[in-house]
Amino acid sequence: MRKVMTLLACLTAAGVLQAADPNYHVVKEIQIGGEGGWDYLILDPATHRLYVSHATKIVVADVETGQVVGEISDTPGVHGIALAPELGRGFTSNGRGNSSTIVDLNTLKPLGTVPTGANPDSIRYLRDRHEVWTFNHTGGSITAFDPMSGKVIATIEVGGELEEAVEDPAANRVYVNVEDKGSLAVIDTRTHSLVATWPITECEGPTGLAFDAKNHLLLSACDGKMAVTDSRSGKAVTSFPIADGVDGNGFDDAGPADAGHARLGHDPVGQQEAGVVHVDQLHRRDREVPEQVVVGLRDGSGVRLHAVEKCLHGFDCTPSIARPARLHVLRTS
Repeated sequence: MRKVMTLLACLTAAGVLQAADPNYHVVKEIQIGGEGGWDYLILDPATHRLYVSHATKIVVADVETGQVVGEISDTPGVHGIALAPELGRGFTSNGRGNSSTIVDLNTLKPLGTVPTGANPDSIRYLRDRHEVWTFNHTGGSITAFDPMSGKVIATIEVGGELEEAVEDPAANRVYVNVEDKGSLAVIDTRTHSLVATWPITECEGPTGLAFDAKNHLLLSACDGKMAVTDSRSGKAVTSFPIADGVDGNGFDDAGPADAGHARLGHDPVGQQEAGVVHVDQLHRRDREVPEQVVVGLRDGSGVRLHAVEKCLHGFDCTPSIARPARLHVLRTS
């Protein structure tokens, strides 16, 4: 994923502008600044630090104080960072460097560099396996390495353009969207092997991927559609319209009124923006299209949005760029 950030507007599944969801309101704005694109973001709840990918560095902001507290530099074409707080380490995916930088989370200084496949995009720390995996977009492979030594453990050939990935530790599986093939690749985390490739019905260019572990649902953000797949069988569950050019999404199992809902990040190019889809609606027998409600505001700049990401319990963080770039923190009421 390589997108530029914007904020959000209101929409329904049909794309009609409506009033914003009263469960969400902006409580803080964090100035970031700087030039270049944006991509994945992730929060460490224990330290309140939000890590935001920004061109050739990771910007680190404290969501409690609203201040930028540092940055991780020399990460060319960075897409994202995975965190291992118990190890005091983070791991970046450097798209233009074909590498991952191992970072000291206390000092934000590099500890080493690990070679990966071409253009690593999504990156995950598999806590149960004690491994870091990079999903190499151009290389069509996954690089698994040891988080302490940096030694490459395995290279898993998948094929195609790999995008966002999620893990199901209980099933010993990792799932990754294959953008150019419109499919989901299924990886066995114990054997480091590709065990299945599931076509996603009527899905073009799947990018963002979220996982509802309780209901065994994989939510793939396709171009103009959210496709929902059963993670056990690979069968299509349902789908519903979303804005074109979606680039990222997330799932929050502790949203307003304790109802699980997917937070959808869109790449609107000045059009639709983001929404919330309650998962209970995905199981309706009549398969009605669920309503999407926005979780933020739109800045009107016409630049592209990446994702809406759950940060702390009761918080959502949405990075944006609007001259100057800023980060909006949304709270559920």
